[in-house]
Amino acid sequence: MFVRTGGRDYRCAWCDTLYAVLPKHRNEWVPMTASEILSRVDELTAGHSVLVTLSGGNPALWPLEPLITRGRSQGHSFALETQGSVAAPWFASLDWLILSPKPPSSGMPMNWDALNKCLDAAGDRPRSALKIVIFDDADYQYAKSVSGRYSRLPIYLQVGNPTPLIATNGEISESANIDHLLDRLRWLIRR
Repeated sequence: MFVRTGGRDYRCAWCDTLYAVLPKHRNEWVPMTASEILSRVDELTAGHSVLVTLSGGNPALWPLEPLITRGRSQGHSFALETQGSVAAPWFASLDWLILSPKPPSSGMPMNWDALNKCLDAAGDRPRSALKIVIFDDADYQYAKSVSGRYSRLPIYLQVGNPTPLIATNGEISESANIDHLLDRLRWLIRR
């Protein structure tokens, strides 16, 4: 189950969740307490315990420890997906910490000290991994260097999702977008 937070401290060139990061969408965001979030999770999962993935924007900007503590008491487990720019003490209460260092195509500089602080905040508690979005060969080479830098961590590569492709009739073409993504995935697999 994804719980997406609003707000961010990075703005990648290829951001696919602008509704979660741009202030012009603030009126669409629904402020919720930890209890309200968990009630909604329980409603959507028919009360079953699930892995709750905290994503954003950047969820590390928010005090999410009450959500994690309460959710864990209800049997849920928690993952956090963040670019690794902000460390929080509650990282140690996660089950998974997924750090996504931004590759060259993002247009964002990477702060390795901040990412290291995120790993330090997590300590030995959560299973940590790296996820790098790949759009081109420069991103792939970047991922190789990051893998060497953090050789003890698993690394996952994700094909970048470009803006929707527009068909000749001016409509967004879902099939063209899927075909394009499959071509990009085949390229990455060959690499």
